[in-house]
Amino acid sequence: MAGVPDKSRPARLPPRPENASAEDALAAKLARERRDAQVRGVTSIEAMREAIREAARALPVISSLQRLRAPSAAVFHEHAAQGLPFLIDGVVGRWPLTGLSPHTLRERFSALPVRARVGDYINTAFAPDRAMQDMSMLAYLDLVEQGTEGLPPYLGNLELRELNRFCHWPAYFKKPGPPRFWMGPAGTVTPLHADYDDNLFVQVWGSKRIFLAPPHHDEFLYPREANALLFGSPFDPEAPDFERFPLARQAALIELVVHPGDMLYVPAGWYHQVRSLTFSLSSNRWSRALPLALEGHPSLESLIPR
Repeated sequence: MAGVPDKSRPARLPPRPENASAEDALAAKLARERRDAQVRGVTSIEAMREAIREAARALPVISSLQRLRAPSAAVFHEHAAQGLPFLIDGVVGRWPLTGLSPHTLRERFSALPVRARVGDYINTAFAPDRAMQDMSMLAYLDLVEQGTEGLPPYLGNLELRELNRFCHWPAYFKKPGPPRFWMGPAGTVTPLHADYDDNLFVQVWGSKRIFLAPPHHDEFLYPREANALLFGSPFDPEAPDFERFPLARQAALIELVVHPGDMLYVPAGWYHQVRSLTFSLSSNRWSRALPLALEGHPSLESLIPR
């Protein structure tokens, strides 16, 4: 049957990170940053981050997002170069993935290996020792049906290659990374953070509440580095604690709800927090090229290796 994993070549999850000495961990971090900079064609990821923040200082303050209808790649790039997030209609509705359901996954992909975020995965969201469990798709769906106290289990940031053929991504990025999938019931949360790559996020089923804040407002969000391309924030815009985080009052936060068929462009460096309001399936792809907001920017010359 189509969609059933090939048992002769069982799918495998990537190994979890192992503990390493401080010296080995630092060497691995620096090597990764060099590779990441080379892939994106910049002198360093730190310099790219700083350029993104500086470019964002010229952005207008917005309270809502523009919507485009199935833009061409040229129109997409024209808008993305402005450095602001926007929504895209008329693309995702054609994907076969929108016709699947939790029941479909249970019937056709029950043996698919997944790695679920369990326990307090918010406070450990950007730590290498996040609480996770390896299980099958069927076991995960059964766990969701049983219900748990506290945060519900979440399938987040997984490469589910068996689902890729049900997606038809537009050619908006020159160097797109592999599709990632996010699935879980109402109440699953990805806390506030910034990825320093451009991001196309697709809402397939269900709805999610998203908060956005521009890159240069990291100075108000108490950022903590997870790696050179990922910074988390302890501030929760859904339950703001201004006694602990007084500077967060100055952060310009945009709140929106994405629905099935919405595609959201999140420019590199924009902080975002995501909560499922219903049982949801989402997918995203990060670009692995120079962020589009930096193309033509005055800082670009100093970013490009000679």
